[in-house]
Amino acid sequence: MKYTKTPLNHGYANHILTIDVGKNAIAINPLNPQIRDFFIGGRGLGLYLLHQRITATTTAYAPENPLIFAPGPLGGVPQFPGTSKCMAISLSPLTHIPGVSNFGGHFGAYLKYAGFDALEISGIAEKDVMIIIDAFRGEISITDAPAIDQVFNLEHAIVEQFVKAGHEKKDIVFLTTGIGAANTTYGCINSHYFDATKPVDETTKGLFRTKQAGRTGLGSVMMHKNIRAIVVLAQYPHGDNPYGAADWEKVKQAGLKLHKIVKEVDPQSLKMSRKGSAGLIAFMNKDTYQSLPVKNYQLGSDPRAENICGKFYAEHLFDHRGMDGCFPGCNLRCTKGGWVTLTSGEHSGKKVWVDGPEYETAAGFGSNLGVWHPEFIMEANWHCDNYGIDTITTAVMMAFLMECYQRGYLIAEDTDGFTLNWGDEKAALNFIHQIARKETALAEVFGKGMIELIAWIAAIYASRTGKPNPQKELEQFAMQTKGLPFSLYRTHRSLSMQASYAAASDIGAHHAAAWLIKVDLLGAFPNFAARAKALITYPRVRLGNDNLGLCKLPWVDVFNPDSEKRKDTDIYINPASQEIYADFYNGMLGTNMTWEQIFEQTDRDINLQRVMNVMVYENATGEHDWIPDRAIGPSDDTLYEAEKDYNDQELVKILDKSLFEIRDMKTADKREILMKHRKEQLRQLISVYYQERGWTSAGIPTIATLQQIGLWNFLNAETRTRIIAMNGQPRG
Repeated sequence: MKYTKTPLNHGYANHILTIDVGKNAIAINPLNPQIRDFFIGGRGLGLYLLHQRITATTTAYAPENPLIFAPGPLGGVPQFPGTSKCMAISLSPLTHIPGVSNFGGHFGAYLKYAGFDALEISGIAEKDVMIIIDAFRGEISITDAPAIDQVFNLEHAIVEQFVKAGHEKKDIVFLTTGIGAANTTYGCINSHYFDATKPVDETTKGLFRTKQAGRTGLGSVMMHKNIRAIVVLAQYPHGDNPYGAADWEKVKQAGLKLHKIVKEVDPQSLKMSRKGSAGLIAFMNKDTYQSLPVKNYQLGSDPRAENICGKFYAEHLFDHRGMDGCFPGCNLRCTKGGWVTLTSGEHSGKKVWVDGPEYETAAGFGSNLGVWHPEFIMEANWHCDNYGIDTITTAVMMAFLMECYQRGYLIAEDTDGFTLNWGDEKAALNFIHQIARKETALAEVFGKGMIELIAWIAAIYASRTGKPNPQKELEQFAMQTKGLPFSLYRTHRSLSMQASYAAASDIGAHHAAAWLIKVDLLGAFPNFAARAKALITYPRVRLGNDNLGLCKLPWVDVFNPDSEKRKDTDIYINPASQEIYADFYNGMLGTNMTWEQIFEQTDRDINLQRVMNVMVYENATGEHDWIPDRAIGPSDDTLYEAEKDYNDQELVKILDKSLFEIRDMKTADKREILMKHRKEQLRQLISVYYQERGWTSAGIPTIATLQQIGLWNFLNAETRTRIIAMNGQPRG
């Protein structure tokens, strides 16, 4: 299909590309200004498009379930740091509710440069296909994909094909997934882009790097549609004000301000440009915080964590040559990586480039598996990317499996002689290969997700032992919410983060919506009211950045010194930098809004996502807003004793008794009281969160709330009817 793209206006291309791969149909539709201005872009626009396509009975693998990619109006503007983000949105095959994942690299920017604010793909192709959006020729096509089931081999073939056709590597960006996405429900999507600055050897410079849309299994949706790759051929806009900003000078000045802060602050604080996000390991591992998950979140710190911390990677494994920014213009340069020689699988002995590990992967395949070997973590990272499976989901489920072996719920005879024990690197790597190719009964059920794995292990145990089915016992330490395995934060000492995982994150237990643990540990929320407020304000900003196409790290991990001078405000939300973001937003869109007003708009898509969850869960919606016991506190007496001093001190306050009286109590009694108190606190906080959101006690948005924020009229007829049935009649 031929097309003519129009210039960007206020950061928008003002067109949506719709492709049905089952019917081989391609259409370009104008972006309705009313929709654009209400949902802004990125995550919000994607959720709206998803809502319009599905019904309450649509499943993730149904042809009509769309796979949507949307960047946002501020994405792809290199004059400002961190404008690389794009959103992937679809129904999740893992959780069965809307799944959302953000990813970096160049794809979102290039999609917009090619002329589109969103790409919406439906249908199921009859064979493996590749979608090509060629902005140079003004042509969109669906072609046969190379018959290659591993991501990095496919990457090589795609690059070779388009370089031979005369394209420069810098003008080729693409998405892929691999065989692991076909054999699991948590497939990831790899976003490939060319880094011209990274040395490969003594004579060669430049390699393709990857970022991942890992969470919620959207790579599995892509693979089920038989889409192996999506390629965009485009280039950066040229000329004065090429992004159509309302006030280009204001945009550039905002970018210069944030560049200066990043340059001055990061080298003196988190050193993201050296350590990447793996630098968080040292913070979470502090004895006073106990927030680094160790052996399936049983413990919160370990002295061996120094072997897998950001400092170790920075000094021994990361290759610091080149720029290490995942998009031009970002001087945070936290996209770290290095070379490692593989020890397992068909590529054993091969030296490969690994992008990462990020904090989540380093903690997931490291401390949470009882592994303290960084090269193992990098290898596990590479294999997951190569197969197209989410590292977080894989690692957290593997930790659960290890604990099942530890506690005797699984034994070798249950799994054909295979065992997975703490710190067993060889078995862990072999199991990744088995999962990706669905080679054993255990690997097959593991590929279905945590919920199915719990039920399978419980049934096997009951059958083997003749004892009662232990599913409820397993659920206490199976680290998932709504079917999504936890991202890697142990939340015993952060009530705010417990509520974030339970209720504020509607995709399941992920930190994207409300990453409150660090500021909570630093004392940002001195009381219950402050925590409840944070569950509203922080998701507005964090998910608002997803709508705009912005990376959160230059805001959240680079603390502006001017913020500390502010009075009568939450300095931890970094208000001085937020004002710079507001200048960027207003300069691009021609508005005059405060940062608070800008991000309050996020309430629209937060409520839309909740409404779509309600369509699945109905009156049981609130029952899904909970976390396992292990995430709340010590799930057995041994774990209470492991942090006895801290737990006893907490009981001193709860019971108003002396420490001597507390120490005379039985551990089982103390643990019961502590867990009961923490659960009551969490229930109360979730209840207050519902009230602040304008939701019912069952977690269902009220009609009044949906009308007040203007969302009601954007809901389809089926949704309005079902919300009325659960809420009562609307006003007027």
